[in-house]
Amino acid sequence: MRKFNVTVNGKSYAVEVEEVSSGAFTYTPQPVQPVQQAQEPQSAQQTAPAQVPVQEAPKLLKTSTEEVAGELISAPMPGTILDVKVSEGQTVKAGDLLLILEAMKMENEIVSPKDGIISRVHTAKGTSVSTGEPLVTIG
Repeated sequence: MRKFNVTVNGKSYAVEVEEVSSGAFTYTPQPVQPVQQAQEPQSAQQTAPAQVPVQEAPKLLKTSTEEVAGELISAPMPGTILDVKVSEGQTVKAGDLLLILEAMKMENEIVSPKDGIISRVHTAKGTSVSTGEPLVTIG
């Protein structure tokens, strides 16, 4: 049995962990008593934390797909957009490179499935996307 002191959200707890000969650890919940902590003396004058104005992130992209007619190209897998190779209003042909999506440490090229004009770019370089999230609309 090994004993550890663990601090969670500023409170310390005494924890016992049993070592098993197979190399794996098992956890047996047991009631533990909080460890006494020394309280720091508080000054007579409490100072409030500095208030930093929070700026809202600029809204560069509209994600609503109802406004734009055309074929929506969505993320085939979760990942990060490494580069966007097209812009709104640009003419593309089937097979043209639209953007590069990094997933599982691999660069995946997302290509146009048809000829058309880019109606909307729904993402930007450095954005994390989930599976099915809109990337580009081709009209």
